[in-house]
Formats: sequence, structure tokens, C-alpha cells
Amino acid sequence: MYIIPIAWIYVTLMMSVAEATNTNGTLLGAIVTFILYGILPTALMVYLMGTPQRNKARKAREAEWAQTHSTNTSPSTLEPDASSHAPSSAEQPSVPPVGKEQ
Repeated sequence: MYIIPIAWIYVTLMMSVAEATNTNGTLLGAIVTFILYGILPTALMVYLMGTPQRNKARKAREAEWAQTHSTNTSPSTLEPDASSHAPSSAEQPSVPPVGKEQ
């Protein structure tokens, strides 16, 4: 899978060497050539080639997490409270609201 990126890095390295050793070439031009033609496109290509593998790993982690956490909680705790009453702690606050005196 990595033979093409390795070959492309080699080609751009040779382009950079040719740029640096040319009579009209500069070392800065060789560095820019290597980064813009070699490192950036190769990094992008390797990242895009690894996307399916990352997606599979992410889905496997999510499935494993869901399986381990589904046994610890019952379905009744996951459902919201359907009553229209306020919680008991909200009826009698222990801390007075800011800016109001009791």
C-alpha cells in the first residue's frame, strides 16, 4: 500500500536535489519543491487512503462501547421522565436566588 507514496517521495527528493545543484537553482527552491510537490500531496494521499480503515476501527470501538455499556444500564433509566411535575429539589431550593433576599 505504501509503495506509491515511497516512490513519489523519492521522485520529489531527486527533483529537489536537481533544483539545489542546478546553476540557477537555490536551496530554498529545493526545499519548497520537496514540501509542495512531495510532502503535502503524499500526506494527503496517505490520509485519504487510510479513511476506510479509520472508519472500521471507529465503528468497532463504538460497537464495543455500546455492548459494554448496554449491560450496565436498564432501558427504564434511559427513558426521560414523562410526568409534568417538577423535581422535588426544584420545589424547595436550598440556595436562594442571586440578588434576592429571603
